[in-house]
Amino acid sequence: MRVVIAGLGNMGRSHALAYHAHPEAEIVGLVNRSDVALPAELEGYPRFATFDEGLALKPDLVCIATYSDSHADYAISAMQAGADVFIEKPLATTVADAERVVATAKRLNRKLVVGYILRHHPSWQRLISEARDLGGPYVFRMNLNQQSDGPTWETHKSLMQTTSPIVDCGVHYVDVMCQITDAKPVRVSGMGLRLSDEIAPEMYNYGQLQVWFADGSIGWYEAGWGPMMSETAFFVKDVVSPNGAVSITDGNKGASDNVDGHTKVGGLLVHRTTGDELIELPDEPGHQELCNSEQAFMIDAISQDIDLTRHMTDAVQSLGICLAADESIRTGRPVELGVTQ
Repeated sequence: MRVVIAGLGNMGRSHALAYHAHPEAEIVGLVNRSDVALPAELEGYPRFATFDEGLALKPDLVCIATYSDSHADYAISAMQAGADVFIEKPLATTVADAERVVATAKRLNRKLVVGYILRHHPSWQRLISEARDLGGPYVFRMNLNQQSDGPTWETHKSLMQTTSPIVDCGVHYVDVMCQITDAKPVRVSGMGLRLSDEIAPEMYNYGQLQVWFADGSIGWYEAGWGPMMSETAFFVKDVVSPNGAVSITDGNKGASDNVDGHTKVGGLLVHRTTGDELIELPDEPGHQELCNSEQAFMIDAISQDIDLTRHMTDAVQSLGICLAADESIRTGRPVELGVTQ
């Protein structure tokens, strides 16, 4: 399977390493606007500066790990050129563009996988399963605040040229909420604040969303980026129901901007009215292993013709919730999503 990877930042390099190691993949080109240092395993592959040069190689599969504002157009161009697509989250910067990408995949019968890395993590799958076993309605309490400085803060400032933390990070955890409740979102509100003069006046680097679901479930998620962020309780993952709660217990996550810590669970505390159960989850996959799993799923989706209809619908839904929160932050008003409760 001939593969082109576009975007060689942290995620793009990891995805490229996954394809490098996969026996059914052959990397035919790496695309990045600027010259960047690469791991030794990737140094021998042809490199190109433009996406069009990558598509000219006629790949079977294109992995898109560029900034969010290019996602929709790149994905559609790749599918029109005959390629299946793996695309990093968020799928697009607007719901209309996300729907346009999905419509193109359906019309051209292309496989489209969105990079929801937690869907490939056995510990997060266990969290979802334990929460669903408790039964709803649910209260979701989740955050991911990153005390970033130096190169990581520079990356965050670059990301905030096109998307906010509440959208970029939030789609992961809102997707987890949606998998647990399996109910439609009804209403979204948000609040946010610009805490740095180093970002655009119209952007905020701290935000919180609140979401109401049709089954009565409610949830909040907060995300903040920057050197001013607190590392106290920066990683809260709780699901509460009338029958108990499921919580991630691992406090040994290192710095709040450590990418491996963002997926690490370590253990789950399942609280029931009849008592507590601590579920140890040793030997969890690291960041690179999860990227390997994502790309293995992508290749299996193509070779086994896996139906990705629900996957694509879920990706649009979680993005829509986060974009509604972004709209609420900017307008100061809740956003009704048109679903009858």
